[in-house]
Amino acid sequence: MMQALKGVRHISSTAMKQAVSELSVKVPWGEIRGKVWGPEHGHPVLCLHGWADNCGTFNTLIPLLPKDYQYVAVDLPGHGRSSHRPPGVPYTFPLYVMDVCRVVDALQWSKFSIIGHSMGGNIAGIFGALYPEMVDAIVLLDSFGFLPSSMKEMSTVIRQGFDELIQFEKKEQKTIVYTYEKALERLLDANQTLSEESAKILLERGVIEVEGGVIFSRDLRIKLKNIGRISLEQSLDMQSRIKASVLVLLADDGLEKMFDQPELNNYKSAIFQAYRDRNHTLVKVQGSHHVHLNNPEAVAPLVSDFLQTKVLSHSSTLTNNLTTKL
Repeated sequence: MMQALKGVRHISSTAMKQAVSELSVKVPWGEIRGKVWGPEHGHPVLCLHGWADNCGTFNTLIPLLPKDYQYVAVDLPGHGRSSHRPPGVPYTFPLYVMDVCRVVDALQWSKFSIIGHSMGGNIAGIFGALYPEMVDAIVLLDSFGFLPSSMKEMSTVIRQGFDELIQFEKKEQKTIVYTYEKALERLLDANQTLSEESAKILLERGVIEVEGGVIFSRDLRIKLKNIGRISLEQSLDMQSRIKASVLVLLADDGLEKMFDQPELNNYKSAIFQAYRDRNHTLVKVQGSHHVHLNNPEAVAPLVSDFLQTKVLSHSSTLTNNLTTKL
């Protein structure tokens, strides 16, 4: 039973709806928090949010997905209710993948699916490449699965990340207290793809009540330049190592427009073509970068059909293979 696993706590709350429980996984610097939907013995699905969001990003989507799966959505370190990384430690894709390793180890999962939005999709892509035997299906919500950097700019970007962290550590970081209304206004100003209702959902885990108002819970270091960079060649090599079935759901007013630059367009074309060459599925839906949260009805049928088709077919193949060996 999950409740009995070492390092994993389920925290009950009468305020939660639809049999949702709060999850806590111990890590060396604190805890990774999250939410769990669905039956204990349902096929496990790990849900990874995007940059500066939290696991609340799946609040509207998961209730529309198949009920016989167990969905675990986590607040990545530095986000939501999870602990911030220790002083001096930056936020990078490799460390986020290590966080996934810690969570699935605590949950004792040997085979699972991943749904990742934006940055969470990039983490899913890397994990799926490094641990292909553990992942049977990957859903990328307005995410490319990999975000290559130009070889010409990589050294400059990495140096910038180092310098930003050093400068950040020299400055006294002042905590700004907002009224809830000002915090909501600030979040909406910073993220034009969120509806007001979606922003309120993210603020449920995105702010902490203090005397005089609220403060944002996220670590300011997540805003610093990410030094975990890989090239297009490395991205394509890692993509080729993924054994899971992949569904890429792209919003027509989403990430592609946000990264509309000549060189990045070449990278995207190469990555998308590689997905097609390996018989993965790419679908465009109407909506913005947060379509899964703003308008989950546009996404849920596609995700549901994919999970039920790919995961069940994979399980059937595995069962047949085992039967043949027996």
